[in-house]
Amino acid sequence: MDAQGTSRPAPQLCVVRGEPTPEEIAAVTTVLLRLAATAPSGPAERADAFPAAPSPGWRRTGPHRPAGAWRTYPQ
Repeated sequence: MDAQGTSRPAPQLCVVRGEPTPEEIAAVTTVLLRLAATAPSGPAERADAFPAAPSPGWRRTGPHRPAGAWRTYPQ
């Protein structure tokens, strides 16, 4: 609550360390708003961008090494 007894909404941006100028806060706010406006919305767009399974042409390079194989590697 402020001095008049009215409640204010919680701040959307919080400065944790330092003392930024009003211009610096405005610059950060502008960048964040621009990123939020251009970000993909919804899970359908992101699911195509990041597939859960590797592509069919994906292969490992070299033979598989079991856990602990580094211990038996000749020196």
